Amino acid sequence: MSDKLSPIEHIKMKSDGLRGTLKESIELDNHTGNVRPDDEALVKFHGMYVQDDRDKRAERAAKKLDKLYSFMIRLRIPGGAISAEQWQALHQVSEEFGTGTLKITTRQTVQLHGILKHQIRPTIQAFNTAKLDSIAACGDVNRNVIASSHPQLSPIHHQVHEYADKISKLLLPKTKAYYEVFIDGEKIYERSAEADPLYEDRYLPRKFKIAIAIPPSNDVDLFTNDLGLIAIIENDELKGFNLVVGGGLGTTHGNAATFPRLGNVLGFLDTEEKTLKAVYEVLTIQRDFGNRADRKLSRLKYTIERLTVEGFKEELEKRIGFKLEPAKPYQFTERNDRYGWEQSADGKWYYTLFVEHGVVKPYQKAFLLEVANLNLSNFIFTGNQNLIIGNVSEIDKKKIEELLEKFEIEKNVSPMRKSSMACVALPTCPLALAEAQRYLPELVTKIEPILEKHGLSEHEISIRMTGCPNGCGRPYVAELGFIGTAAEQYNFMLGGDRYGLRLNKLYKEKLSEQEILDEVDHLFGQYVKEKQAGEHFGDFAYRKYFN
Repeated sequence: MSDKLSPIEHIKMKSDGLRGTLKESIELDNHTGNVRPDDEALVKFHGMYVQDDRDKRAERAAKKLDKLYSFMIRLRIPGGAISAEQWQALHQVSEEFGTGTLKITTRQTVQLHGILKHQIRPTIQAFNTAKLDSIAACGDVNRNVIASSHPQLSPIHHQVHEYADKISKLLLPKTKAYYEVFIDGEKIYERSAEADPLYEDRYLPRKFKIAIAIPPSNDVDLFTNDLGLIAIIENDELKGFNLVVGGGLGTTHGNAATFPRLGNVLGFLDTEEKTLKAVYEVLTIQRDFGNRADRKLSRLKYTIERLTVEGFKEELEKRIGFKLEPAKPYQFTERNDRYGWEQSADGKWYYTLFVEHGVVKPYQKAFLLEVANLNLSNFIFTGNQNLIIGNVSEIDKKKIEELLEKFEIEKNVSPMRKSSMACVALPTCPLALAEAQRYLPELVTKIEPILEKHGLSEHEISIRMTGCPNGCGRPYVAELGFIGTAAEQYNFMLGGDRYGLRLNKLYKEKLSEQEILDEVDHLFGQYVKEKQAGEHFGDFAYRKYFN
């Protein structure tokens, strides 16, 4: 590996604890809606991305206008749960700033788009008042820690969920730049209090993602994360966690050195102390061994490929000071959310609302505000971009049901649509080559008659789409995956399994919509005729085309 550092590495090291010139960019540079070039990299560490409306680029360029810059702000919500009061604040902030649309992400949090530069501070200050923040929601650090969302999975769901918050706090950067730049204004913090033994002044080579799964649900797509913890529960007692490392999905078209990878199970951790120690030291290995020259090869999956799985495990055991125990048995038998009403072991009720690709529609937003105003529940974002109205008592359940009827919340959504996922893509993502979030609902509508034709309407066949190969919508672990290569053109990935335990493979390249529909029709026809007893579609496709 080259010793030459990428430009981002130099920006981080000279940033004065991620401050850079952000204050000057926001306060003084009124000639543009953007921040200064180096600050574009630093603002990510504070939970923001600079974006512009690509639909309006040509029009503005013809008028010799600057791009229509704005910011996306993403919250840090470990485990995805917020209170009714916090939902009210989130609703109010989204009404006052940005586009008004709430977007639930695949990382179990929410983001707002269209925040103008002069609105950044008041937006973050309003979140801070509601005890919400966007610290480390983006950037080369550990990002939002996600966990299996539905309390019905286990009577000790809450105990497992607490690990998301513990890990998030353990891995937060020590710098107070977020508060100094965006909240307190002129207040200066003692730099001596910002010594950061984990991130130092280099932070990580690239983003880092952690997920916690509670079998039998793999709703967090655990094996696609840099680090995963599988809760081992016996007789309603948490015995510990299996440790998984090395997952990641991002690739680059035309770069054979990049590839998706599922994580490896390294072993078992039987105490909280050991679990937190192991998680921490996995990050220090990535900090010290990760590729800082080529950001396309900088994720933990590439570090493990260089060190080998056994080499990585040896280094980890050296740093933690103990041997990992052999992994405990586990089984995943579901990945989708549990829609509608479900009751947990303590008698509380939970309603999972389907939110297509995480875009909260205006009528859903109005419904959720009325629910929040009742102050009878909490709200839990899921890794499948949906929302659970949770912790509802038997007595209060009727009040929620009345609102469901009042706002005509639809319940008849096809299994494929419920099993769909898409990244944001156009018009705001700078990496997007094709549509995803705006187009997949339309494509599913055209596939649904094909499902009906073959008698498959009730099958939960997973379908996912991204506008580029970066993998944000996790298309590489779908039964049907579509990855944008150009406008209205997609690579067709096939053969992932139902539960996120196997990567799919390239089936056909650069297909148009009609070519996609023709192939889907052909594949479903083959599946109906040739499937084995109990065989899911993804398993059939893998057996037929890749095995």
